[in-house]
Amino acid sequence: MRVVVTGATGNVGTAVLDALSTTPEVTSIAGLARRKPATERPGVEWVAADVRSTDLAAIFRGAAAVVHLAWAFQPTRRPLDTWHTNVGGTERVLDAVATAGVPALVYASSIGAYSPGAGDTPVDENWPTEGWPEASYMVEKAYVERVLDLFEQQHRECRVVRMRPAFIFQRASASEQRRLFAGPLVPNRLVRPELLPVLPYPRRLRFQTLHSADAATAYAAAVVADVRGAFNLAAEPVLDRVGIERLLGVRAISVPPRLVRTALAGAWHLHLAPATPGLFDALMHLPVMDTSRARTELGWTPRTAATDTLRLFLDAFRHGSGGPTPPLAPDAGGPGRHREFGSGVGGHDPVDE
Repeated sequence: MRVVVTGATGNVGTAVLDALSTTPEVTSIAGLARRKPATERPGVEWVAADVRSTDLAAIFRGAAAVVHLAWAFQPTRRPLDTWHTNVGGTERVLDAVATAGVPALVYASSIGAYSPGAGDTPVDENWPTEGWPEASYMVEKAYVERVLDLFEQQHRECRVVRMRPAFIFQRASASEQRRLFAGPLVPNRLVRPELLPVLPYPRRLRFQTLHSADAATAYAAAVVADVRGAFNLAAEPVLDRVGIERLLGVRAISVPPRLVRTALAGAWHLHLAPATPGLFDALMHLPVMDTSRARTELGWTPRTAATDTLRLFLDAFRHGSGGPTPPLAPDAGGPGRHREFGSGVGGHDPVDE
């Protein structure tokens, strides 16, 4: 079977290519990206394509499945730009899937699509997907869920799967995620727990993580399995203040979330940080996801614990690690990170995928 992957050069995309390459049913893979990598990848045909403008139906024709991962987090200061890519681009992908008669679509939704959670009680895939209204990323993920609802009603012949993963990390994504979420002013080598006498930790914050390779195995399973609907993806354990203390070996003290938000809002308004304060608000209200359905129907079990994933990522962050594709390249921000500063920190990032 031939599989087309959009956003194939990013954090999840590169891992999905690896997983599909070892899936016996998959005989051909087309990896779509705005900028083709300079290096070849065995078993993958690189295709230069932009979901906002390319004739996607011509590329999708003959595919047994499309895995849609292409998404832009930046520019957070120009939300209409991300809407055009994320919502408009997804609508163009869906139109092309229908035109080309592709029988299966696996879409990268997110825990961010969910409405605020119910405390520490895990929620399944039936939890409302209304997002968080003050964070563009969550608004766009939630809106696409409605777009998919309509697509499924109109194209019942197409098997639609929605993956809703927790925060996804791998060693090769460290530099990209530093650019997207921390910005150019964060020095890699100073992100060391032993340098902190105490770690201020927002009260009641808990979150879930997942290694990119584990997310990818779930995507590959959904490509070949006869399944439909949404799947929550996350590894154990859920991380909270106590878990972070143990992981980092540093004392974490609870602080009111409003103090952290005030600091983040100040950094945002001064163009010192690329992530909006609304994103922090959304993080504080995310639900804890129950992953039983993925484990049962996909036969999926994460191989890397959430604590190990975060530990590996933080080590990669300190060393400025990256990958061999344009979005993951450790030097994508340019010498002295001048491209990041030139974008206005949260403005248009020409290296974002």
